[in-house]
Amino acid sequence: MNRPSNPHSMTQASSPVGTTEGYMPGFGNDFETEALPGALPQGMNSPQRCNYGLYGEQLSGTAFTANPPERTWTYRIRPSVKHSARYTKIDLPYWKSAPHVDPDVISLGQYRWNPVPMAEKGMTWLNGMHTMTTAGDVNTQVGMAAHIYLITESMVDAYFFSADSELLVVPQEGRLRFATELGIIDLEPKEIAIIPRGLVYRVEVLEGPCRGFVCENYGQKFEMPGRGPIGANCLANPRDFKAPVAAYEDREVPSTLTIKWCGQFHETEIGQSPLDVVAWHGNYAPYKYDLRNYCPVGAILFDHPDPSIFTVLTAPSGVPGTANIDFVLFRERWLVAENTFRPPWYHKNIMSELMGNIYGQYDAKPQGFVPGGMSLHNMMLPHGPDMEAFEKASNANLGPDKLDNTMSFMFETRFPQHLTAFAAKEAPLQDDYIDCWDSIQKKFDGTPGKK
Repeated sequence: MNRPSNPHSMTQASSPVGTTEGYMPGFGNDFETEALPGALPQGMNSPQRCNYGLYGEQLSGTAFTANPPERTWTYRIRPSVKHSARYTKIDLPYWKSAPHVDPDVISLGQYRWNPVPMAEKGMTWLNGMHTMTTAGDVNTQVGMAAHIYLITESMVDAYFFSADSELLVVPQEGRLRFATELGIIDLEPKEIAIIPRGLVYRVEVLEGPCRGFVCENYGQKFEMPGRGPIGANCLANPRDFKAPVAAYEDREVPSTLTIKWCGQFHETEIGQSPLDVVAWHGNYAPYKYDLRNYCPVGAILFDHPDPSIFTVLTAPSGVPGTANIDFVLFRERWLVAENTFRPPWYHKNIMSELMGNIYGQYDAKPQGFVPGGMSLHNMMLPHGPDMEAFEKASNANLGPDKLDNTMSFMFETRFPQHLTAFAAKEAPLQDDYIDCWDSIQKKFDGTPGKK
């Protein structure tokens, strides 16, 4: 085997026939991949002796008795117990977990932020994570947190995994590499990645500085939403999700492994890279997905459907039809509904809605909601178009209209989202956001027959 010239790169397998280079297509598939021929046992999971002197180990994302169980068998140079030693508690002050209620912060309100300025230097995936909101309880595995990441530097001989959550990563600027136990995912704006709970990885900067959004999911993992009457097509298609092929490191170098566990961070020192999985098979894996492949559906005669029609992924709760988290995408699309107010209507919602702008202009807020920015409309608080958007939509010539050069998203949860001190006091909060509705005028005229 040829050793990589870059000591921090991973040895990747040849691309499987018929797949995108370095990735395998499908969501929730039972994948199998090996970086060395014959490293993956056939017909059984735990042979008496694995080829190449490897150790067999299972990573379980659900209880054994879940239906279906989510698990991946790995065949690695060392078992994970050799990547785990005595732990020291460390502090990452800007990364918070629920329940986190700051008595000096008012979370009740409609909020919007300008982009958090790019970091200048010294920020990695760990100390560059800045929590904006938390919801639910990490200890009982319900709810979520929303973060902004600011990264200027790669993690070097440093690794991380979260025992608390899976992470949904939404880049806005810059390019990242996630070198994981199961392979490599390269990520850029207009793509997302899903990093499962318990998976060890390192984050490298391919093109920086980097900024983006993260939804930390404490609950059941993200899955594809049921399409119901929509049927088998449109929205996100399983074939467009890509899981990495096997890749591994065989490096004897002092390293650190940081673990997030019950909202606290702990670090251990090990003598080698833990990314030593030579082969694996299973259905518990990281993914990437290109948001440009998302096919939206909508009204083609009249009225404005609920925004849930744009759900890309959903993390279910114990209440049927009510998600722990929905990830919703508002991308380029045609508007054709007749005699219809086309922007999102005014409403109050039991769900809490945190939005982020990847690029372009959002139709309900033509001013102020800029790329890299965020907004929060907490549960049961009214929101909707500002006066400019209302007047424009109320008086528009309703021919076919293309919403172009736009991509925003929403992390929506059934729990109220609590602001962190960073979100309330350090992030660039638009103090005048609530004033965007001040110019809305009374238009009522009670004259019989008046329209």
